Amino acid sequence: MSEPVRRHRRSSSTVRHGQLRRSSTAGVIARFVAAVLAVVLVSGSAIAAYAVWDIASSVAPPVTLANETPGVSAPDIDAIEGGVNLLLVGSDSRQGQDANLFGDPKKETAVLNDVTMLLHISEDHSSATVVSFPRDMFVPIPACPKEDGGTYNAMSAQKINTTLSYGGLACTVLTVEKLTGLSIPFAAEVQFNGVIELSTAVGGVDVCVAEPIADDYTQTYLDAGTHTLEGMSALQFLRTRHGVGDGSDLGRISNQQVFLSSLVRTLKSSETLTNPSKLFGIAKAAASNMTLSTSLSNINTMVSIAMAMKDIPLDQVVFAQYPTEYGDINGYEGVLPLKGPAEELFDALSTDEPLSLSGETGPGSVLDPNAPENETQEPAQPSPTPEGTTPAPEDTTAPTTAPTTEASAPGVVLDKSVQGQTAGDYTCSKGNE
Repeated sequence: MSEPVRRHRRSSSTVRHGQLRRSSTAGVIARFVAAVLAVVLVSGSAIAAYAVWDIASSVAPPVTLANETPGVSAPDIDAIEGGVNLLLVGSDSRQGQDANLFGDPKKETAVLNDVTMLLHISEDHSSATVVSFPRDMFVPIPACPKEDGGTYNAMSAQKINTTLSYGGLACTVLTVEKLTGLSIPFAAEVQFNGVIELSTAVGGVDVCVAEPIADDYTQTYLDAGTHTLEGMSALQFLRTRHGVGDGSDLGRISNQQVFLSSLVRTLKSSETLTNPSKLFGIAKAAASNMTLSTSLSNINTMVSIAMAMKDIPLDQVVFAQYPTEYGDINGYEGVLPLKGPAEELFDALSTDEPLSLSGETGPGSVLDPNAPENETQEPAQPSPTPEGTTPAPEDTTAPTTAPTTEASAPGVVLDKSVQGQTAGDYTCSKGNE
């Protein structure tokens, strides 16, 4: 096994371009909403007015969700009141994409949501959780409205990635609402070009690779070390499944979380948040390459959600994978929901309990042994010794740190089947070589 390279060293990424056969588009909601906020806050008023108009004019016609109420006014540009549930969907559709890179859109047989992620922001804006739903998980799909009227029949068990083909973004939202018990008023869909342009607009994302990645399916080849990925290389990294961990979609999710956590750290860095040109580019790229729900298509709404997220500490931004086990239904292989651990997770989200992960990061990632120390944590100061007394000798037999227990852990300690990490955790992709 190759030793991971220290994070301050940067090697050039080698990603060979070829036709993409399957998709796993992904993004980070914070990248989208924080950018719009920063354009308004950092730019002068005239520039901000033009930026808002230009971004708004780029937004595609919105999708109306089943739970939206027509005529509700948009919030003021201030942190949104209360909590937020926002669903981000990555589509594998070739429509409107470069046929030379992504294949002929006329040959696609179905449009699948290969990435489905739910962002939950707590009522008091002290924490945020992003839950990834495995694409091959069997779930009940409710009756979904057709675009031309009528409804698709409800189904007791289908893979969650088929919901986009049955009833579009609105159907995916209805399915996740039924699965989690949460109301989801905001949603966005992103395609291939969106991931490419967004990763380029942010200036690239540093990812750590513990062992070399070699994936002939996505033409992704990366040596061990730290790579700055943007554009096509970022998309292919997010798509790779055969190149990481055990080659499963679950491994791909944990590999994506390596990218997402690093992206959140990049967005919260002062260099990104004080660069108006870069921030405008991010917002423009997002608006030009996303299909939004009606509730999210208003600039004020995007800004207010961003303001709710901007001060959340990194260790309170949790990336979690919906807990599953391997199984099959009627001879079709996939993964099945683990209902007990899942109920614990979403009950905690519904009541805004702080979350603590106890499981592993996932089969596609490992903790970075060369991660920088937490610079925000102040060292403990010794108690002052009264004048005229001698300090007691140090007890070298006692442990230097207390063991972590459920009683001392913050909030709800999730079952070990809920894998993931926080944005404050430095991790590396676990390659297949």
